[in-house]
Order: sequence, then C-alpha cells, then structure tokens
Amino acid sequence: MLNFVINNMNVKNISLLVRLDKPIGTLLLLWPTLGALIVAAHGMPPLYVTVVFSLGTFLTRSAGCAINDALDADFDRHVQRTQNRVVASGVISKKQAAFIGLVLNLLAFIVAVICLKANTVWLSLPAVMMSITYPLMKRFCPLPQAYLGIAYSFGILMAFMEVAGALNYISGMLFVANLLWVVGYDTVYALVDKADDLKIGIKTAAITLGKRVNGFIIICYTGYFLLYVMVGIILALNIWYFLLLLFVLALLIYQIIVLLTGHVSQYFRLFLLNNWVGLIMFAGLFIGFR
Repeated sequence: MLNFVINNMNVKNISLLVRLDKPIGTLLLLWPTLGALIVAAHGMPPLYVTVVFSLGTFLTRSAGCAINDALDADFDRHVQRTQNRVVASGVISKKQAAFIGLVLNLLAFIVAVICLKANTVWLSLPAVMMSITYPLMKRFCPLPQAYLGIAYSFGILMAFMEVAGALNYISGMLFVANLLWVVGYDTVYALVDKADDLKIGIKTAAITLGKRVNGFIIICYTGYFLLYVMVGIILALNIWYFLLLLFVLALLIYQIIVLLTGHVSQYFRLFLLNNWVGLIMFAGLFIGFR
C-alpha cells in the first residue's frame, strides 16, 4: 500500500496531474461562481464565504482533472494534445490518479461541511458526482458538453443558497447563462481534438453537430450574453456593468469570426480567450453594484 501511494507521487507529478501549470479550468469555474456570490449578496459577499468557495473550486476542479485522467488514460495516449499527460504516459498510474482525485474531493467536502450551510452542502453533492462521471459521458452521450455545463454551473446555485438562503429566478438565469457559455467554449475546445476523437470513438458536440457546430456555438454565446443583459436590467446595475458587457460581446464576436474562417490552429487560443470573458463579466458584476 505504501509503495502504491508514494511511487512517482512527487510534488511535480501531482501538480501536473491537477493542472497547476494550467489554471484556465479553475478560473473558468471560479469567475461565474464569484459573480454569483456578488449578485446573491447584492454587492459584497462575506470574505470567508468568498475564500471557502474559491478553495472549494480549486479542490474540486483539481479532483476532476485527476479522475478525468484516470478514466481517459487509454484515450489520451492516442490524442496528440494529451498523450504526454502524467497518467497517459505512465508516470502516475490510473489507481494513483483516482486516489488523488477522491482525496481532493473528500477535502472539498470536509471544507464545505465545516464552513457552509447544510443546504449548500447538499447542493454540492450532485455537482461532485457529475464532475466525477463527466469523462464517462464522452463514451455514449452525443453532447457531453451539456453535462459538463450543468456540473460547472452548480457553484452558482450553491452561492445563492449560501448567501441569499434560497434560489430564485435570478439564480436560474445565471445558471442557464453559464450553462450556455460552458457548452459554447467547451465545444470550441472539442473542435481542437475533433480529428483524434473521431479516430478513437469519443463523442463530442463538435462531432455530433458536424457542419452545424458553428451555428450551435453562436446560439450558445448569444444566449449567454443576452441573459446577462437581462440580469443587468432587472437588477438595475450601473452603466459600468453595461460598458464592460460590450467588451464581453467583442470577445464573443471575435471568437465567432475566427471560427467561421475555419482555421483549426486558432481554436485553442479562442478557448483560452474565455478566461477574459469570465474575468470581465465578474468585474462588471462587481462594479455594477457600486
């Protein structure tokens, strides 16, 4: 048992497993969660709640990476972008990666139980289960991005439950908006690996939708943007919020323009641009209540 735990389990390999060198996934999960905390608190959520949600986001995303690599190792070996991951390359075993993922999920759950309200903790359970099972969806679900979008949006519901004490139509609008955004940018991400995914038999929205994929992404991004416009109007946010929304719109339009050119080599860069979309939207909500 000791050899199983310590074999190749040094800090460097573990950090690569949980993507400490690639924080984009954590940030894409964090920005809308922090934004929801701001909306639920009408401006300024308690500091300790912000810290707990930030820590929970980091732990659960890290856990998801470890479990994803454990389940997808046999696929990752055949994809150029992922073939050098520590599990796919054999540096860390599947069992070790799964063990790390379960430990991180357990730590996140302990933090939630100690620091958050009971109803918030209950909401975290389906989110954790969905993040664990997401890699399996790529085996048979034609739109696994939708499954990921739901999992990535549970933090919004948890934020409202913790700060406001209940869910409402605003939390529902933010949930749907984030779901559309995640589905959109993860479909862009899937386009990067489309050729390899076709060879190994993984299902993604990029494959399922075929030539309709660009229109699908446009619909997702449009819905995301319009829902945040409606949220700003309903909450009577100030002019700075809507000015920052224009920057978000520009980034979304730019992604669509590049997608329509069909230059696959640019798609991963487009996916990364969504970190700025999330950051600016978060900043807009923060400033919008001032």
